[in-house]
Amino acid sequence: MAKKKKTINPLETYENPKSVLSEKFRGIRTNITFSTPDGNVNAIVITAERPDVGKSSISANTAITYAQSGMKTLIIDGDMRKPSQHYLFQEPNARGLSTAIVEGEPIEHYVIPTRVNNLSLLTAGPIPPNPSELIASQRFKEIFEELKTQYDMIIIDTPPILTVTDAQLFAKLTNNAVLVIDASQNDRNEVMRGKELVEKSGARILGVILNKATLDQSTSSYYYYYGEE
Repeated sequence: MAKKKKTINPLETYENPKSVLSEKFRGIRTNITFSTPDGNVNAIVITAERPDVGKSSISANTAITYAQSGMKTLIIDGDMRKPSQHYLFQEPNARGLSTAIVEGEPIEHYVIPTRVNNLSLLTAGPIPPNPSELIASQRFKEIFEELKTQYDMIIIDTPPILTVTDAQLFAKLTNNAVLVIDASQNDRNEVMRGKELVEKSGARILGVILNKATLDQSTSSYYYYYGEE
């Protein structure tokens, strides 16, 4: 009989804040803080060079660690092509980023408080026919500038950067990006191309998260959990 893989709660940092994996996410938060000379990072894009790397779960757990540190945090599901944050947080997605841009109502009408203290969620909303055009719109720029005045940290989960231009558009606004790489299967040329596209947007890469890496028995669950996004 095949041995069943060990899995971890999708919101591990919330459900098991004292676990080894939760501590790793706190390390990511610390490294992001010290990635700039003044430590002033209030908005970041988390993306990957290709699909199925685990960036959405990483985005959610990283956001939770910021909220747990006392910072008023917002996670935006910027993947309006294959959204997943509403699944992870078990929240409705009838309204979200796409409808906020199109409808023009105050952004507060679309932001959802999560069960995690200090953490709010802006879901992707219904999938639109033209995500890139919405992201590049003046309306979204205005929304983003308003949100920056309301939150200490904003984390945007975006589509893979090699697939569509969405991640570049978001990165241009945040000026900061983190690239998630699949340690078990990656192509050096794809990784370098992803890095180039982030830099082309004008954003700086604050760091790289090497995912699906098995180091020893104490961290093997890290690989199993992030086998699925």
